[in-house]
Amino acid sequence: MIVITGAAGFIGSCLVSRFNELGQENLLLVDDFTIKSKEKNLKEKKYNSKISRSDFFDWLNKNKPKVEFVFHIGARTDTTEFNKAVFNRLNVEYSKDIWNYCTNNQVPLVYASSAATYGLGENGYKDKHDLINQLKPLNPYGDSKNEFDICALKQTKTPPNWYGLKFFNVYGPNEYHKGRMASVIFHAFKQINETNKMNLFRSHNASFKDGEQLRDFIYVKDILSVCLFLQNESPSSGIYNLGSGNARSFNDLVINTFKALDKEPKIEYIDTPLDIRDKYQYFTEADMSKLRAVGYKSPFTSLEKGVKEYITDYLNKNHSIY
Repeated sequence: MIVITGAAGFIGSCLVSRFNELGQENLLLVDDFTIKSKEKNLKEKKYNSKISRSDFFDWLNKNKPKVEFVFHIGARTDTTEFNKAVFNRLNVEYSKDIWNYCTNNQVPLVYASSAATYGLGENGYKDKHDLINQLKPLNPYGDSKNEFDICALKQTKTPPNWYGLKFFNVYGPNEYHKGRMASVIFHAFKQINETNKMNLFRSHNASFKDGEQLRDFIYVKDILSVCLFLQNESPSSGIYNLGSGNARSFNDLVINTFKALDKEPKIEYIDTPLDIRDKYQYFTEADMSKLRAVGYKSPFTSLEKGVKEYITDYLNKNHSIY
């Protein structure tokens, strides 16, 4: 049996789909299944059981299933939430419980970290373990992810293989429920269809022109491929970046969105709100050399190809689900 937490969410539900495509249906799905907005992410998916996040560990103790692997994707991911207690409970303490279960039962583990741990990138974007203590996240979400990364690295007792994945800017199907936390591509698709234009933040940094702020955008299907590589190949345990390794501008992203919609680009620039201006990231780019060094050879989807597929195969089909 394979456990997937956050199974009704964006990346978790896509991982369920990928396993189903491979003929794997012996899946235990863990999430808060009372959230109605995420229900269609699991429609027609095949799995063994669904267990509420709050009941999961009691269920494990009672049923003692034979678990082959755990993908701990579930987390509170709202970067505008500032209640640290929420993040401590869901992102730190719950992750510690997952870690302890995997350690005690010798079950391999993949867990979701985040590029939000890098803050403004003062220390660069290398996934070296000795740099993690020096990182300065910009919000409680990033703090919680970095806190657990630090905790994992301190442990002397570990799962047989474990991997913390620092997801960069992920986009793709099944994110419709995320509201303001959905990808820029999702919001661009909606805004362009409604207004025939797209607003982007103006640059307030002399080193970047308007719309030329850079992010590392990664298609969700590449995330799934890396997860399966780690499960199947069992490379060296540790914390790994997971982006495309190629920063692209917001202008690039939006122009490709217009192109996929067969519309002429019309971009307008608006001031970045004052309350986030001093914390705004002008550049992120994953250093992917560590993952490549342990044998991951597959190319990452280009922004052009990923945007076109996402819009043509999913968003243009009324948010159809992967």
